Order: sequence, then C-alpha cells, then structure tokens
Amino acid sequence: MDRFKALQTFVAIADEGSLTRAARTLDLSLPAVVRSLAGYEAELGVRLFHRTTRRIALTEDGKVHLASARQILAAVEESELALSAGAREVAGHLTITAPVLFGQMHVAPAVTRFLREHPHVLCSVVLLDRVVNLVDEGIDVGIRIGHLEDSSLVATPLGRVRRVVCATPAFLRKHGVPRHPRDLLRFNCIRTMGGPTGFGEFQEKGRAFRVDVAGNVEFNHVLPAVQACAEGLGFGMFFSYQVAPFIASKQLKVVLEAFERPPRPIQAVYPHARLLPARTRAFIDWMRGELRAFASA
Repeated sequence: MDRFKALQTFVAIADEGSLTRAARTLDLSLPAVVRSLAGYEAELGVRLFHRTTRRIALTEDGKVHLASARQILAAVEESELALSAGAREVAGHLTITAPVLFGQMHVAPAVTRFLREHPHVLCSVVLLDRVVNLVDEGIDVGIRIGHLEDSSLVATPLGRVRRVVCATPAFLRKHGVPRHPRDLLRFNCIRTMGGPTGFGEFQEKGRAFRVDVAGNVEFNHVLPAVQACAEGLGFGMFFSYQVAPFIASKQLKVVLEAFERPPRPIQAVYPHARLLPARTRAFIDWMRGELRAFASA
C-alpha cells in the first residue's frame, strides 16, 4: 500500500465529506477511493469513518488521526516548497492577523523589518483579540497564542509564553508575598474582562486548578490593567510578554512561579489546503527568527 496516497485520500474524504467528491478532487475513480480507504483502515486496524448510505462522518479515532495527517502532508508540502523557494520571487499581497497587544509589541515591528527585506510584498496587518476564521476572512497567516483547536489549520511553532502573577515591590513589601495561589484571595487583584484566559489558572503537583480572585477594578483591555498593576494597585496575571518591560525595569516582580501552568505556544497558523506562496513561507520563516527569544520561555 502507498501510505502517502492513502493519507491524501483520507484527508480528502474528511475535507469533502463524501467519497464521491473526494474522488473528483483527487481525480480518481470512486472504487479506487473506496479501496484506498478500506486498505488504510485495515492497515491501521481502526475505523476512520462511520459510513451509511446517506452520509460519512469521522469516528473519534478518525478525528484524532486527521490532525496529525494534516501535519504530515503540510510538512511534505513545506519541504517541496523550500526546495523551489530560491526560484520564486517574494512578492504579492499578504494578510496577517495577531492579538492586539502582541501584534503591537512584536508582530508589527517584525512586519516592518520584513518589508524592508522584501519591498515587493504588500502587507495588511489585522490586530484583533478574537479567533479569526482565516478562510472566511481572507487571512493568509495568523499569529496565535495557545494550542491549535481547528484541525483545518496547520501550525508552525514560533515560541512560548508564560502566564505570570506579578505586583510592584512596594505592594509586596506592604502586603507580603503570597506563598500559595489561595493567598491571593486576601489581596486586591486586577482583572480583565472576557477572553479565554482569566485570572486564577494555576497548577500544583501536575493538577490544574483555579482561584477565583476579586478586586476593585477590571478592564476590557490588557494594557490599562498592566499599567494599574505597575502603579501598585494590586496583583495582576498576564502573559509574560505583556509585562516583560516592567519586569526588566524592576517595576514589577513575578510571584508564585512554582504554581504556573505550562507555557502556551506561539504559533503561525494557516489553512492546510492552500499551497503556500513564497511570501507566506518567507514571512513565517522570518517570524521564527524574530521570535527566537521566546523559544526558551
């Protein structure tokens, strides 16, 4: 069995939701697609799809395998693109999205430097604190913080960031240093509204838990929350990049490091089905270099 072709067939069936449409996409006969799927399932020893006369749907095993299958196909595609990249001119329109503050601090300056190196590229940078549907909104590449949940996308790791609790040295001298996250219940805490990562997420002996802290202020944007923390109003919990300048200048001090959750990945994500243009591949490679300081976070 040609496992690579079987993998391509499996992904095409999942994408098209139909054996017939997958056969049309792959330019194969329907019997050939059916044989390929049956042989691949037999080889793996699992059923990848639930099949009836009316519909086909991924099994739980199929859903798990689909994510890794996409990564494998993308890696092969990227390798082939790398071989021919030297012959391709880096030009054209590139649309990028990123979280607002991370985009302002790190992505936008990197884009500026990228455009100096590749002046024939035209970039549109969209900074939003929400998960953007790349295909529906015409985005070429997204810079995201967190684990990839959409199996229709391919992710390239760029680095990692921590979630840290911090306060000013003066606040700590006055109120004391917390020894356990539950100690935060006794202190004023600065919070941000909404978002997927609220204040209070910790880990102890491998088990995650949260502490529902309270405080006298909350913001719908991170920057004023960071500034309030840096002015001594209370404890704040932020991504490490958001407070890095304040920590470097000793305006803020990190506490409770032993209880931090594992670092979250920074990733460049893009639609799997799209053959990457040279400009997109060049930008992702550029960002890997720009964010190398985050590789050891």
